[in-house]
Amino acid sequence: MTDAPALPQGSISLQTIAMPADTNWNGDIFGGWLVSQMDLAGAVAARRRAHGRITTIAIDSMVFHQPVRIGDVVSCYTEITRVGRTSMQIRITAWETADPCN
Repeated sequence: MTDAPALPQGSISLQTIAMPADTNWNGDIFGGWLVSQMDLAGAVAARRRAHGRITTIAIDSMVFHQPVRIGDVVSCYTEITRVGRTSMQIRITAWETADPCN
């Protein structure tokens, strides 16, 4: 397993705020919510490159390094790592910025 990079890499494709409705029983944000935001960010990057309709075919891996909390700003960064004739591979990383009020 590799550690997360020290700084975000790629282009910012999506930024949103984690809200109370997105929490699990521990008060942390659902992992599925975060995966959904990352999928949307990947779609933004893929659509820019494809200039048309796209779809997610697979997610190869996911590693959660720390929980996201209510009020955190989640920023998703994308890098297109491979482009084929009918497909592309995109690396997506999500970073959170803690709510400065907490």
